[in-house]
Amino acid sequence: MTMARTTRLLMCMMMGAPALAGSPSPDLIAGKAAAASSAYEANDWNKAEPLYEQLVQAQPDSFRNWYRFGVCLQGMGKNQRALDAFQKAQAKGMPVSIVGYNISVIYASTGQTDLAIAQLTDAVNQGYAQADQMSTDPDLQSIRGDARFALLVEQAKHNRSPCDYKPENRQFDFWVGDWDVITTQEDLPAGFSHIERAIGNCVIWENWTSRGNAGYAGKSYNIYNADLSRWEQFWVDNKGGMIHFYGGLTNGVMDFYTDEIPQSGGTRLKRHLQFFNLGPDKVRQFSQGSTDDGKTWTVEYDLTYNRKK
Repeated sequence: MTMARTTRLLMCMMMGAPALAGSPSPDLIAGKAAAASSAYEANDWNKAEPLYEQLVQAQPDSFRNWYRFGVCLQGMGKNQRALDAFQKAQAKGMPVSIVGYNISVIYASTGQTDLAIAQLTDAVNQGYAQADQMSTDPDLQSIRGDARFALLVEQAKHNRSPCDYKPENRQFDFWVGDWDVITTQEDLPAGFSHIERAIGNCVIWENWTSRGNAGYAGKSYNIYNADLSRWEQFWVDNKGGMIHFYGGLTNGVMDFYTDEIPQSGGTRLKRHLQFFNLGPDKVRQFSQGSTDDGKTWTVEYDLTYNRKK
């Protein structure tokens, strides 16, 4: 880089000019982007804004830069320029679930209620899930009394935790808890199990530890597969075992099957696993196996879960 060009660039930075003259090198852009990002993360809009203005000119197709440029302008109260930047970000590919909220805030701040609600509706319909931010953001105060706003907040809550609102996802909740487990027929101690809702309450996560039996332990991950309209369980253990079950709730019983799985002796084993809800403090887990494609079944185990007090 020549001394004259270096001087021009330094003068542009000092004077707040937006342009990166000519075709800036990748190293120069990378350095500028790092400085801009650092200022942005620190909410230093005055420092970040001229840097992002230069970046959007150097990389006009970067929706990320346009979006961040808009956030800087919005933070400085330059709403019209921010709106232009956000609209460019959206046109370049920024998801509406992100940028739609910012545009809504600008419209709300300038008293354009219908436009604000329309943009917020688009954002929420595309997955925006920050219900708490919607409820507390002072820039949305002007539309918070609108009846449509309350519905959008509720929809954002659904977006954040969809499994909390779908009855299918709650069908296996009766198994959640801490359990002492015994054999059903002999009433002998069998093990312990801690079962909880996890990953946005979408997964029923089992943590099993056997009594004795050389420290046998395992976990299962149970989830409702909406695409296939069925429950699935993936069991894994500390012996390298893995079993995949699938099924659903039938007449109050969680009913699982496996495919026919080849065994070491040349047979093929199909399993049938059932969970019976016996009240708020008791669950029965009953497993059978078949090597003749379900014509006959042999009990593998029969366990009763008693909720710890």
